[in-house]
Amino acid sequence: MPSTQAAKSNELRTPPSIIATIIVVSALASALICWLVYFHTPTDVAGTQLRSLPLLNAVLNAFSTVALLFGYRFIRARKIPLHRAAMFTAFFFSSIFLVSYLVNFTLHGETHFNRLNPWWSFYWKLLLSHVLLSILALPLILITFFLSLTGRFPAHKKLARYTFPIWLYVSITGVIVYLMQSLIH
Repeated sequence: MPSTQAAKSNELRTPPSIIATIIVVSALASALICWLVYFHTPTDVAGTQLRSLPLLNAVLNAFSTVALLFGYRFIRARKIPLHRAAMFTAFFFSSIFLVSYLVNFTLHGETHFNRLNPWWSFYWKLLLSHVLLSILALPLILITFFLSLTGRFPAHKKLARYTFPIWLYVSITGVIVYLMQSLIH
């Protein structure tokens, strides 16, 4: 009997190569964003193409936030299928956001916030926390999804306790950063 238990335990063990691959892909995505922000020359400096991408990005972040909150509510109520649907919806909106965000940076580059504005000290701290936690969020989200999709629910639950608040914070602060840039900029 113990050998059967050990076999089941080994079947549910997450292969380190999968986790390493997710971390490498996440690091490459973060490096691409860093390159776009600091080294890439925008292709549409005049800002005439797809000018509504920042608004679209904020809307996608807002939709992701709503889906995350519904997902949390559903899991607390033990409504697993609804939780799963909500989390896939949040993942969908976040994925579309990431593509749109990359296109926006490719075309327009970084949005500069006036450092003389009285909101500057709040803005840069919020933006810094948003950026740093978004770098952490990507591999956490991917690993959490992997654990769920492969039936590793105890590990999924443990990691989701960290992933959820970080993902939610990044989604909410993404909307706040957009509003600050558009209203104060």
